[in-house]
Amino acid sequence: MPSVEEKPKPFLVPEYCKGCGRCVNVCTKGCIAFADEINPLTGIVPIVLDLEKCTGCGLCIDACPEPYGLRAMEQGETYELQDPARLFGVRPDAAPAPVDIPARKVPLPKTQPLIIKGNYAAAVGALLAGCRHFYGYPITPSTEGAELMAKLLPKLNGVFLQAVSEVATVNHMYGTGGAGIGSLTFTSGPGFSLMLEGISYMVGSEVPGVFVNVMRGGPGLGNIAPEQSDVKLACRGLGHGHSHCITLMPSTPQEMLDYAILAFELSFKYRNPVVLLADGYLGQMTGKVQLPDYMVKPGIPGWAVYGDQGHRGNLISSIHLQETDLEKFNAHLEAKYQSMKVEARAESYLTEDAEVLLVACNTPARAAKGAVKSLRDQGIQAGLFRPITMWPFPVRQLEALLPRIRRIVVVEANAGGQIMDELRLNMSQAGVEKLPPLTYVRRFGGMLPQQTEIVDHVNSILGK
Repeated sequence: MPSVEEKPKPFLVPEYCKGCGRCVNVCTKGCIAFADEINPLTGIVPIVLDLEKCTGCGLCIDACPEPYGLRAMEQGETYELQDPARLFGVRPDAAPAPVDIPARKVPLPKTQPLIIKGNYAAAVGALLAGCRHFYGYPITPSTEGAELMAKLLPKLNGVFLQAVSEVATVNHMYGTGGAGIGSLTFTSGPGFSLMLEGISYMVGSEVPGVFVNVMRGGPGLGNIAPEQSDVKLACRGLGHGHSHCITLMPSTPQEMLDYAILAFELSFKYRNPVVLLADGYLGQMTGKVQLPDYMVKPGIPGWAVYGDQGHRGNLISSIHLQETDLEKFNAHLEAKYQSMKVEARAESYLTEDAEVLLVACNTPARAAKGAVKSLRDQGIQAGLFRPITMWPFPVRQLEALLPRIRRIVVVEANAGGQIMDELRLNMSQAGVEKLPPLTYVRRFGGMLPQQTEIVDHVNSILGK
């Protein structure tokens, strides 16, 4: 009597299972159930098979909406995931690899200087850098920058959108950056705090965007007066995970313009957000600003998800479900952060023979510069070291000055010594373990250090 051929039983490829449960419902023998754990490759709970009672009826295979989820397995057959291109050939609509269209500089005629606020200067700098997309939510003392963008962008065929919140703002910027397009926002401390999760997504997806944070007093709503209260947030707290951004700290309206242009250049160079940290006085301060002799015409990066045929094969994402993949990606980010250290910038004033070194940024650096002049008039060899990038901190530039320095005085506008902490931490991480004695002059709550306070402090520590 001939033997009855055994029907093939189902075989599961978990990576294709969507956990819909259709096969569970049609199995009359109870051979299929949901697994107890999520599949780390898909983020979905797949089904599991117990084929002891399976009759090989094939109902589960027919019910499966995924062609390769459940399939009939002949006895002794094995199955491995295959590249679809190997199985079916290249997709007929596959586009060639996208080509980088680089940004280029367009010459501008020489103009007379402008007398404008720092906030306006940063907005003009962004426009000259090729920015045509602004998203934001009004917040003092940064709102004037958004107002100017609202007036000018429609005339430049640009996009101005007052978002419903700062959370919405950063996600608009995420999408725009993913398309390879530069975008800008103006905000202050409370708004910047709300943007941190989205900034981390932008870092993880490697997309550009520029954040102008005109810092005000805190914590909480605090007040609308100037403070340097967000230094630690920008350098050490940019959202969850391994997140860093180049952080620029201007001290004049001219630098607000210049560093806004630089911020867009660095943001695209490293495929990473950039933060421009100003204080409330600097945003509101009026000064003479000279425009550059060029403006930037943006390009289209090859990596962008631009929405056209040439870029349809690209993907922007920050998710890496496998632990080994996420570790590898974070190693890639760390290597990128290390490469950013060449962007560390600082300015030195009368430091060639200085024995007392003042360290200050933003508007307090202006008072510190005046204090250096007063101290020099008293015969005290003082100098000013002004970090322009707070992250990456200009370690080597400061280290070069240390052999002559007897005292360091950090001048800052916050209660916790956030700039001093960055100085200590970065010098220690770079292996500079011995620093001259550090003291400080601090005001906060909207008050800024005064030139006379700095001079008096230096005299007191020198015993004069």
